[in-house]
Amino acid sequence: MEERYKTFTLFMINIRRNIHRIQTREMAALNLKSHHLSCLHYLYKAGSLTAKQLCDICQEDKANISRALDYLEKDGYLFCKSTAKKRYNSLFELTDKGREVGAQVSSKIESMTKEAEKGLSDEDKATLYRCLSTIDRNLRSICEGYDAPED
Repeated sequence: MEERYKTFTLFMINIRRNIHRIQTREMAALNLKSHHLSCLHYLYKAGSLTAKQLCDICQEDKANISRALDYLEKDGYLFCKSTAKKRYNSLFELTDKGREVGAQVSSKIESMTKEAEKGLSDEDKATLYRCLSTIDRNLRSICEGYDAPED
């Protein structure tokens, strides 16, 4: 059991590390940071989203998404029609510049995913993602117990 734990955690750490390295390198080519990638990608795919929706989709906290949106807005990648001071529930949309970069980001994500899945059959991929979903759900369930107040 200990060996499976070691193998599992090492694979997960290495996969996350490699994804982050790829994101960092690809976004640097666009003069952006890796944490901007998800905002650009999901806004490109959806057309418009609120900061709250981005937090949910990206599984990021409010502060990180807020900083990313502020940066992208100031640099002309997106805009928000709302003038409210708190825009957490206001829709953000990509500008022409943002759509152009969003298309590039989404294309790179698709290419990277295809390359990562190379050598896997459709059945293997279905099994892999079903297993990852189950593992994620199980680990979240364990973590919910940690969030509950102790008696």
